[in-house]
Amino acid sequence: MFFGIWLLVLFASIVALIQAYFFFMGMLRADPGTSTMQRIAGYVREGANAYLTQQYVVVTIFFMAIAAVLALLAFVVEVQSRWVPFAFMTGGFFSGLAGWIGMKTATLASSRTAAGAQKSLNQGLQVAFRSGAVMGLTVVGLGLLDIVIWFGVLKWVFNLSLFNITTTMLCFGMGASCQALFARVGGGIFTKAADVGADLVGKVEQGIPEDDPRNPASIADNVGDNVGDVAGMGADLYESYCGSILATAALGVAAFSSPAMASAAGFDDVADAQIRAVFVPMLIAAFGTLLSIGGVYLVRTQEGASQKNLLAALSRGINMATGAVALVSIIICILLMPAIPEASFQVGFAIPGVSLSIVVGLAAGWLIGKWTEYATSDEFTPTKNLAEQSETGPATIIIGGIADGMLSVWPPVIVIAVATLASFGFANGWNFNDPNLFALGLYGVGIAAVGMLSTLGITLATDAYGPIADNAGGNAEMSHLEPIVRERTDALDSLGNTTAATGKGFAIGSAALTALALMAAYVEVVREGFDRWGTSVAAQVEYDTPTKIAPGLVILKEEHDGKDHVYGYLPMPADLRDGKVKETWKELGSDGKPAALASDFVQITKLEQGEPKLTFAATGMSFVNIHEASLSDFATYYEANVMNPKVLVGIFIGAMATFVFCALTMKAVGRAAKGMVEEVRRQFREKPGIMNNTEEPDYATPVEISTKAAQMEMIVPSLLGLITPIAVGFCLGVGGVLGLLVGALTSGFCLAVFMANSGGSWDNAKKYIEAGHHGGKGSDAHKAAVVGDTVGDPFKDTSGPSLNILIKLMSMVSLVAGGFVVRYSLIAMGIF
Repeated sequence: MFFGIWLLVLFASIVALIQAYFFFMGMLRADPGTSTMQRIAGYVREGANAYLTQQYVVVTIFFMAIAAVLALLAFVVEVQSRWVPFAFMTGGFFSGLAGWIGMKTATLASSRTAAGAQKSLNQGLQVAFRSGAVMGLTVVGLGLLDIVIWFGVLKWVFNLSLFNITTTMLCFGMGASCQALFARVGGGIFTKAADVGADLVGKVEQGIPEDDPRNPASIADNVGDNVGDVAGMGADLYESYCGSILATAALGVAAFSSPAMASAAGFDDVADAQIRAVFVPMLIAAFGTLLSIGGVYLVRTQEGASQKNLLAALSRGINMATGAVALVSIIICILLMPAIPEASFQVGFAIPGVSLSIVVGLAAGWLIGKWTEYATSDEFTPTKNLAEQSETGPATIIIGGIADGMLSVWPPVIVIAVATLASFGFANGWNFNDPNLFALGLYGVGIAAVGMLSTLGITLATDAYGPIADNAGGNAEMSHLEPIVRERTDALDSLGNTTAATGKGFAIGSAALTALALMAAYVEVVREGFDRWGTSVAAQVEYDTPTKIAPGLVILKEEHDGKDHVYGYLPMPADLRDGKVKETWKELGSDGKPAALASDFVQITKLEQGEPKLTFAATGMSFVNIHEASLSDFATYYEANVMNPKVLVGIFIGAMATFVFCALTMKAVGRAAKGMVEEVRRQFREKPGIMNNTEEPDYATPVEISTKAAQMEMIVPSLLGLITPIAVGFCLGVGGVLGLLVGALTSGFCLAVFMANSGGSWDNAKKYIEAGHHGGKGSDAHKAAVVGDTVGDPFKDTSGPSLNILIKLMSMVSLVAGGFVVRYSLIAMGIF
């Protein structure tokens, strides 16, 4: 049965990739346009290829260095699985491959979209949207393929336990996160340096239209759309997609780790209940992929459609896929999910509450998308009012955009808060205080993230469509096509700005739920870290004698059927502070060596079932068995509450890191844009014939400037995400890391929504003015709006969207380094 489910998920991943190939070939068969249109698209394609090739060289060097460190931790220090370095590399490879395929498709589709727009608005929409669907289906296809291959190899070839499989597979998310951050930060710096240079000098100083062929930075601007918005977003959502499935699978194993929970669900075998919980998120993602393909075919529109009509056309496909996934998910949970009576709804048969958690995730994604559409589209009041503020100059539109962005934060925060509580509550029957059902509630949060991302095949298509339409407009302008074509591409481009903002909101929302699930999964990695620690020193201890091997860890080694069995136990901090045990405990092992615990100090109680129980003889207080410890037990052990200064310091550092990261990326864009502005001004100054078309601009130099700047500037912000969790973990231990993740998640989520929505509003306010309002193109209001848009460019395309990757990367690095922090932090060694 389970092998059949595995094959079904594998089938869905292959179908997605085949369908992406069909859409790609269909795009290639479309009319590529005139020779001029093809030549301009060729410039963009060459620039994008050159940039990504250079970026992948730099990223490969970093990946090899990180893989070497992971290999050291796995094979020498032995604090993590030996599969981790390989999982890390495959995660990064598939993430990069998804981004490259998306970029390749987008650069080939731009001239074909413009050529389609020559015939009709619908034809232009079809080419652009189905080309975007190549990106969406490639991401979900490669993501599922990576997951099912790893699961199949580890489960049926090497026969690892489900616990080891899920914690090991989590680690390839770090590779995907690293690749995504490099792609987002580097691509964002490239695209916004070019965009700012092109707009400030071309539009404001020279008064020429956007994408005018006389602007030397116009090709670099179009290249940037592909390497930043397409390749970057693809790598970003690939990581979220895989991370949500893998974190939920790990939480499913934890939720049914006790025989009592499996028995309550009607299973005698714990492994049977666990593997069902592991396959549920995979199966939901598989059906979501197939239904997304159906939704793509529903997207079409009529000639002369307004932006509202175009949005309705896209929404039709997304809404169908979302509704169908909700229904299918409920059926999957009824048939497969272990049903706990306390967490199920009876309607003649049991409906697991987890099924409603999935619906919550889908609804949360839809609501965040709709709110972002309202906050950024020029069809609605906020952006229209922002455009009006441009009449009084750049200062007022910048102030208004910042205020609108800040104000737009509260609905997504409320949606995520309600979604978290509702998904948790539905999954565990609203038993918030029952420790036995707590892990099941966290499983519900994780599967809500899976539900939100299950329709990624089509939702990512709407996002990737945006830069394709933008490039098509640039191609039409530079090829001097008839005005009606530019009008159609402008309509598609304006829609693309809104869908891009919606996509960013969706990505940020999914990142929040995924990060919550990863934070819960972190505890499972901590559990594995203790297991490995105990096993690695077991040879130094006596049989049947409890032995203190660290200030907070005791192991017991027994022999059964000729095999050694090592059990780990955690003494709770409050018990160690008891006067009857405090001094004795402190003296034992003070020389740093394992210390045997006498029977009059720690007693062993043999149980008929399960592992032995340890208690302090003087107080009767029990040690917590590592395999049976709940999340609340670990929270108590590490005193993970805001009264613990280590946790509080971690929260402050996490919040601080998001602002420092934004500052680094914004400054990087500013420095790169300065070089771009100077180069464009130089060309206009030294080649006066550019303006009357008697001299050809040098397009290659601006591309080279952006490429070099992006490669240099992306390193420091990326290192911040990699080093901070390890440094905090080493100094402050697991409690400090949990605080770090909380601080980064809460502040990063709010900051990302603010920046994405501010930038989207400024961009669409400019488009609204260019459509003829408030004086139209060339007016003072338009010049003010262009300044606002240039401020918003790094907000919405560099810092904002990179934040959600930073949040997930910190979570992933914490997961991978969990074993090291458990054993070698200053806290674990008793130094601090």
